[in-house]
Amino acid sequence: MNPGSLPAWLRPAPDSRIACEMRLGKSPWNEAIHLAWSVWVFITPLFSGGYTLRWALLTLATYPVFLLLYARCLLAPRRTSWRAALGMALLSMALLAWYPAGISYFIFGCVMLRMGGKQSAVTYLLQLAALNVAFVGLAWWIGYPWQTMIWIPAMTLVIGMVVNVERSTQEKDAAIRLSHDEVRRLAATAERERIGRDLHDLLGHTLSLITLKLELSRKLFDRDPAASKRELEDAEAVARHALAEVRSAVTGIRAADLAAELASARLMLESSSVHLDYDAPPVGLSPDIERGLALVLREAATNIARHAHAGAARITFARDGDQLEVAVVDDGVGGIGADGNGLVGMRERIARMGGTLAIESPRRQGTRLRLRLPLMAAGPEPEATPAADADDADDAEAEARDRHAIAGGHAT
Repeated sequence: MNPGSLPAWLRPAPDSRIACEMRLGKSPWNEAIHLAWSVWVFITPLFSGGYTLRWALLTLATYPVFLLLYARCLLAPRRTSWRAALGMALLSMALLAWYPAGISYFIFGCVMLRMGGKQSAVTYLLQLAALNVAFVGLAWWIGYPWQTMIWIPAMTLVIGMVVNVERSTQEKDAAIRLSHDEVRRLAATAERERIGRDLHDLLGHTLSLITLKLELSRKLFDRDPAASKRELEDAEAVARHALAEVRSAVTGIRAADLAAELASARLMLESSSVHLDYDAPPVGLSPDIERGLALVLREAATNIARHAHAGAARITFARDGDQLEVAVVDDGVGGIGADGNGLVGMRERIARMGGTLAIESPRRQGTRLRLRLPLMAAGPEPEATPAADADDADDAEAEARDRHAIAGGHAT
């Protein structure tokens, strides 16, 4: 449905129930299924005098009004949608003396009062009680059977409580989705800030030194070509060193962090109603192993979300000598008979890392993936050596000398 092609009064408001459903990727026609309950409008005459001309005329006159009010409940802004629901209830009460089939409008009004509104559960239940008191009083005054004055309030109360719980759950789910989006946004922001700091620390000093040497070379070009050439060679060496450092940094940035991938997998599976438990990720893995393992676990979590129909999953890590064992277990439907594209890609990636993948997937007993990878522990950060300290000192001394020489060149 294209909202722009509809009349203005049928276009969903940005905060309407239909608009919220469409933002979640659902069809706007899903809510129409509830109209199936209005079949009681056409069944009630079987129990209250039969199908008469009056019933037919009142149905032709009021059922389209009921449908319009139902649509307005779903399309109007949430702050005003209660008016359409109240209109259904009042329409039923206005017709109560002549049109018993209109009691269905009253039940719809009581239910829709919560489905589209923003009120709290207590406020909704108070509104429901007030409407039923008014209905029972009017029905008693008209002379309806006492059974009607019992089962109508009971039905609206039960259905109203069910709808209230469902609505509260939907609101909590929406809040959880927003919190997940916020976590991802904050994580991306923190990562961008980290990358910015790393690049600043990495390139700030180096580019300053290259600039100084190029400036000095330009000033020495006419007076001392040999010295100018040496400065150019130094600048070239510094630039090559900086290029190597940048490449190393980019490799680190591209590497997927295993802990972050596990947290992301939990968020994805929880949003699919699958609870994920996992062990603390192992430390000391080489960047290549950690990156490859993170991508494998991402594919495994995606397969669980899409195909397993599971309620729970678990990821465990264990060291066995120079091997790392990883198990991904779910309690889904199992029954994997042949490798799909995802499993084929996982096998190829694990094979490139020198590992193996075994799959146990008996039908109706879940699936268990068992990975074995060579444990290539990353060594500790190298301590500063006298030679490295000397290089740093030489860089600082060269920069100071270059600044002094440039200053001298300006003075001349």
